[in-house]
Amino acid sequence: MTAEIIDGKAFAAKLRERVGEQAHAFTKAAGRKAGLAVVLVGEDPASQVYVRSKHRATVAAGMESYEHRLSADTDATELLVLVERLNKDNAVDGILVQLPLPDGIDEQAVIAAISPDKDVDGFHVTNAGRLAVGQSGFVPCTPLGCMMLLTDRLGDLSGLEAVVIGRSNIVGKPMAQLLLDANATITIAHSRTKDLPAVVGRADIVVAAVGRAEMVKADWLKDGATVIDVGINRLPPAEGEEKGRLVGDVDYAGAKARAGAITPVPGGVGPMTIAVLLRNTLVAAYRNEGLEPPEDL
Repeated sequence: MTAEIIDGKAFAAKLRERVGEQAHAFTKAAGRKAGLAVVLVGEDPASQVYVRSKHRATVAAGMESYEHRLSADTDATELLVLVERLNKDNAVDGILVQLPLPDGIDEQAVIAAISPDKDVDGFHVTNAGRLAVGQSGFVPCTPLGCMMLLTDRLGDLSGLEAVVIGRSNIVGKPMAQLLLDANATITIAHSRTKDLPAVVGRADIVVAAVGRAEMVKADWLKDGATVIDVGINRLPPAEGEEKGRLVGDVDYAGAKARAGAITPVPGGVGPMTIAVLLRNTLVAAYRNEGLEPPEDL
């Protein structure tokens, strides 16, 4: 058996194309473009790369991108004042404060200050609660992207057994809730799970989001399982390499011979995250104008 490769890059490109088409329709209906404000505090190199990528993608989708770059010595009060100003700005539909924040700023307090209706990252406790009780809100981008890939490949997930490895608020917990809402049977596994290989071995769907390079071994997997690898880890450089290669949380080379389908790293889940961020921003724009978001978003 050789696993089908789930091409997240291609799926994300199609989603971004749909978002672009619907963003144009929104502009015609509302008389303005949808707007995403991204706030970057400090000089973290990885965060700067992410912010540039989000800016380019937002503009390419036909939406307004508002960047706010603050110095690393910005205090919490100044940041919260900016967030409140963005909450009140009718041109801004989505607010994203790039994490991590510098030491001394309470990330949870900043997230809590963002209006839940502009929280396109889906991190606000109100949106977490809405997801838990089945109300309409914003879901964190990575797990929602994973669900899109799963339903595209498998269709109806009812009755399937799914194991989510990792229990973070950003991926693990919302991923489990989305799978539960799709009528799958869910186990959330973590660092204290007893006999993790046996737990994983029951699963029709495995979502690995633990942040440990190639932790999930091929012989843990049930034959034909669908594997969504959220992890992105850089190995130490081999001899002659300038930098180590990127790998996921799953032993990809081994898993390809056992799984029914698997996402690669890179090119699997990663491209979905920004695509879903754009999707969430456009949904927020429609809602903020009192319009019904299109069904194909």
